[in-house]
Amino acid sequence: MAQAGSEISGRCLCGAVTFSAVAAKREVDVCHCNMCRRWAAGPYIGLPHDGEVAFTGDDSLGLYKSSEWAERGFCRVCGSSLFYHLLGTDHYSFSANALDDQSGLVMTEQIFIDEKPDYYDFANDTPKRTGAEVFGAFAANATDEVSDG
Repeated sequence: MAQAGSEISGRCLCGAVTFSAVAAKREVDVCHCNMCRRWAAGPYIGLPHDGEVAFTGDDSLGLYKSSEWAERGFCRVCGSSLFYHLLGTDHYSFSANALDDQSGLVMTEQIFIDEKPDYYDFANDTPKRTGAEVFGAFAANATDEVSDG
């Protein structure tokens, strides 16, 4: 599973909800935004994924629409945070801590660095973007997609 384009799988703490997908990369990012930290009880470390996802345990899968553009998936039984999903897209960010195999993951970016509290720092030397920079990048990508057709 340590190779790009490989199958990934994960689950909640109790195993009531599982997911699997084919991951293009083994790169994780860290979100320091207030919402993610409250939801994940710390910085959210996610493996971005664009594409199909297979879930089991749909009866136990809870969805919370946390903004106009995103929802968060969690287990209704044990409460585990499982993923962040951009509405209307196939973009997910799976909780790295929910993955069955976390070997070979590399932290490549930290976002919402302007909302990170002072009491922790990561030693990894990664690009660090503010919330305004993240939203600017999303807006630029949406404009590019509209311009491209």
